[in-house]
Amino acid sequence: MVSDAVSHIPRGIPAFRVLWGAIIPFDLLSQGRGVGAASGVRPAAGRSASHEGFGYSGSMNRLISVVVCGLAVAGVAAAEEAGGLSWTAPAEWTVQAERPMRVATYNIPAAKGDAGGAELAVFYFGEGQGGGVDANVKRWVAQFQKPDGSSVEKDAKTKQEKLGGFPVTLVDVKGTFMGGGPMMGPSTPKPGYRLLGAIVEGPQGAVFFKLTGPEKTVAAAEKPFRKMLEGAKKK
Repeated sequence: MVSDAVSHIPRGIPAFRVLWGAIIPFDLLSQGRGVGAASGVRPAAGRSASHEGFGYSGSMNRLISVVVCGLAVAGVAAAEEAGGLSWTAPAEWTVQAERPMRVATYNIPAAKGDAGGAELAVFYFGEGQGGGVDANVKRWVAQFQKPDGSSVEKDAKTKQEKLGGFPVTLVDVKGTFMGGGPMMGPSTPKPGYRLLGAIVEGPQGAVFFKLTGPEKTVAAAEKPFRKMLEGAKKK
């Protein structure tokens, strides 16, 4: 349970810091009193638990166990962060294990009438990296086709807004999803799909949010997705 709860934390962010920063003082988090026993994580051969970044014991162990179990039972989604931006996904969106090139990946439950759920993938490549906004919008739109194989470019919707105080480019496109490239998995055509994309210009560069799935499921996720973006804050 604990490993599932922290599997989404991006590399470079100390384990448990995101989950418990508001509960356990950061000065305690930075001390080498590890959580190996509480987390179930075992240090690699020849390395201590403190080298792995998990290091509390005694009463702190028990406190951490209570906090993790409490969060898991309550279904609270931990805040994510990238590019100087932080956000909190809806609690009902489950976090997948780490995947290459992604800050986070969320599974979104299927709406009634859809055979499968949707997925939100979040990317951050570094300040000034990842390509321009227009180029990425065109790339996302090009991943869809009409049933007859023609382009959906004229039907795609894009607009610029400020959400959470940050400039955001929003994308909305429907059709047959042809696949999102090597970072998004196999390119299997999927008719009746929809994409909601958001490119947020964060303090340290663009953060890319790409939500794809069956149309009804994406429609049901549209308001929670926007609320998540509106709640984004400077890290």
